[in-house]
Amino acid sequence: MHPATVRGLSYTEEERAFLQRRVALFGLLIGGGYLFFLLYRAVAMLVGGRTQGFSHPAFWWHVVASGSFLMLWLSCRRGARSARFVRVAELVALSVGVLATGVMTMFLLPANRPDFVALLVLSNVVLGRAILVPSSGRRTMALGIVVGLVLLACLKSGSLVETTVWWTITVVLSTATSIVIYGLRRRVRDVEQLGQYRLEEKLGEGGMGAVYRASHAFLRRPTAVKLLPPGKAGEDNVRRFEQEVQLTAQLSHPNTITIFDYGHTADGLFYYAMEYVDGLTLTDIVNRTGPQPVGRAVHLVRQAASALAEAHGVRLVHRDIKPGNIMVRLLHPHGNEGDFVKVLDFGLVKQARHEGGVDMTNDDVLAGTPQYMAPESIIAPDSVDGRADIYSLGAVAYYLVTGSHLFTGESIVELCAHHLHTEPEPPSSRLGRPLPRDLEVLIMRCLAKEPSDRPTSAPELEQALIDCEGVDAWTAQDARAWWATHGQRHSRDGALEAVRTIDVKLTHRDDPGRS
Repeated sequence: MHPATVRGLSYTEEERAFLQRRVALFGLLIGGGYLFFLLYRAVAMLVGGRTQGFSHPAFWWHVVASGSFLMLWLSCRRGARSARFVRVAELVALSVGVLATGVMTMFLLPANRPDFVALLVLSNVVLGRAILVPSSGRRTMALGIVVGLVLLACLKSGSLVETTVWWTITVVLSTATSIVIYGLRRRVRDVEQLGQYRLEEKLGEGGMGAVYRASHAFLRRPTAVKLLPPGKAGEDNVRRFEQEVQLTAQLSHPNTITIFDYGHTADGLFYYAMEYVDGLTLTDIVNRTGPQPVGRAVHLVRQAASALAEAHGVRLVHRDIKPGNIMVRLLHPHGNEGDFVKVLDFGLVKQARHEGGVDMTNDDVLAGTPQYMAPESIIAPDSVDGRADIYSLGAVAYYLVTGSHLFTGESIVELCAHHLHTEPEPPSSRLGRPLPRDLEVLIMRCLAKEPSDRPTSAPELEQALIDCEGVDAWTAQDARAWWATHGQRHSRDGALEAVRTIDVKLTHRDDPGRS
């Protein structure tokens, strides 16, 4: 999403939402303060038998001042208002509220010290705004000067010089407050700049770091940036993080996420930049519409298998294939419309040796997502090959056609036990209706406990999916219709899902206090 601009100020979506929340809070607190004293005056008049005070102009100007700030709160408290709307609403509320306050004090008797009342009330308004609403010092100073002119114009009693001095102090304090707070926010914004990339929104978090949507400072190209947080930046994790970049960068398949850049900041924060996919994960898709048409499931899984075929061809095993790591968007980058898959997050990738076996920098690690881990990934993680990814992709296909995970359990141990010992329920039984026989047999083959009983390679799986009989084709027209109805991004999309990646040191399995 491109930043919104108001009078030369650029707002990202996060900054716009923050501005709206703060302006709403300002309206609530100031309006609530006005309303409190209005009710106090009303109760005092009723108790004192001075009901004629309800018709006094000062009372009704007090009502107008209270209403202006409360209306600001009501207009900004819900929905997504544009930055321009928020700033205009704030300006209108301030103009009406300040003017009403000034006129109100003109009707007060000298004995009530209208100069003191106006100075006290408007000082709180200006200082409260400087504290709550993000604003430059110049804007706050200009506002303070304008409000001060209104104050002095409405002054009927008291010392003009004394009021001017106190108001000058108020303007200086409010301006300094805005400069400090605005400066701190700018510093935070600068911290969020990684090389040429500016972080905008957190998209999710995996076993090897958090992923943010970002933009390139010059190219204006939407990008996803993955960070290795300082708390995880030990020697082993940095080596794994660098390995992830180097190995993933070897891949050029259109269904595999593309790496753009890699680097680290002066304070040791490692990151890499990759293409940003504006789409939905398979988890999002199933959450929205439940079990998918078999034609769509075959279409999506076949593309993922094609991406894995390239990875396995250079001896890379993904090890964390799951619905949350497969993203779908509507348009093919080369112009053909339809569901297009991107396989994400090679954070647990490992490299197999030519001789068979595995060559890992961390071969004593049990890693993956419990709902989608092959049996051999649990009992012998140092011996897995591409057939472990095929098992996981079979579990993804099962999830797509049934709308539910292959196994469920109360703990990781229970889930792992199911993968090791429990025969999967056929997807047609889980779904309660028949599926094309070829597809069901293929899914069950992928889920075989013994790797030798599964399809031997990703290309074989891809071809078997193409050859499945009785599967209705999922067309570009079908995809367009689905995205038109269900494709809008919700706020919950991109949140961390309950299906988590685990990373356990096998050398410490007997010690529950270590992982």
